[in-house]
Amino acid sequence: MTTLVFGHKSPDTDSTGSPIIWAWYLNEVKGVAAKPALLGEPNTEAAFMLQHWGLEKPEIISDVSEGQPVVIVDTNNPAELPAAINAADIQAIIDHHKLVGGLETKGPIDITVRPLACTATIMVDLMGKDIAKMPKAIKGAALTCILSDTLEFRSPTTTSHDRSVAETLASDLGVDIAEFAAQMFAAKSDVSGFSDAELIRMDSKEYAVDGTKFRVSVLETTAPEIPLDRKASLMESFKTVAAEDGVDEVLLFVVDILREEATLLVPNALVKTVAEKSFGATVEGDTVVLPGIMSRKKQIIPNLKL
Repeated sequence: MTTLVFGHKSPDTDSTGSPIIWAWYLNEVKGVAAKPALLGEPNTEAAFMLQHWGLEKPEIISDVSEGQPVVIVDTNNPAELPAAINAADIQAIIDHHKLVGGLETKGPIDITVRPLACTATIMVDLMGKDIAKMPKAIKGAALTCILSDTLEFRSPTTTSHDRSVAETLASDLGVDIAEFAAQMFAAKSDVSGFSDAELIRMDSKEYAVDGTKFRVSVLETTAPEIPLDRKASLMESFKTVAAEDGVDEVLLFVVDILREEATLLVPNALVKTVAEKSFGATVEGDTVVLPGIMSRKKQIIPNLKL
């Protein structure tokens, strides 16, 4: 049976590119029949990656069948995976997030979780000398994933190893990192075609603080004025999204990649309390700027308080 390789729901660039990279490796190097899959529509930056490197968009799946061999990448959180994930035959997990718990396997598996900024960086390491066999498009996907997850090395999650791997890939490809990253971020910033609910869910994770469930959403952009001009309708949509997704509140951070800061939308007293207790902010009005806040994984989620 063909092994499915997929990442988390609301696939960003890493969760779109890493399944493609690892499925290539399994097929072409390990001789294991595999294909990449997605758990939702890729975001605009991920779509740019597919178009730029001439990669086919993986099939979008909604669930997995019992006994289906799978490799999980860029997450280990059951809440971000198909409902029947524990009935599947999980073969491996490759990730760079903290362990959440809740996944069950049918036997011992290969697990690689490393404190790096990007899953693609880990994959390059795991491939070793076999990266020499990578076609241009697969190397391009790996480079795009790393530049995305590190925000072109601006994110505090960035390690010297992520940078080194990206620079080596860029050199092999003849790519100017600054120019290419600018193209990527322009694609990521083009959100005009998305509804408010789609924007809220585009790059989001569920997280509970003292029993209160949040959808923690991040919009990384070089044009923050575009989503912020829609703040009134976005905040109105928070209620609908929260009700549909079974959470208590939405936290939406608009991350300005170039200014290296985040703006949190503040629709009510609960979010005001979160901003003040979590980030030491003084909130006046319906937004608050948080200087230096760039990473949900390293700076937002770990600091959330009520």
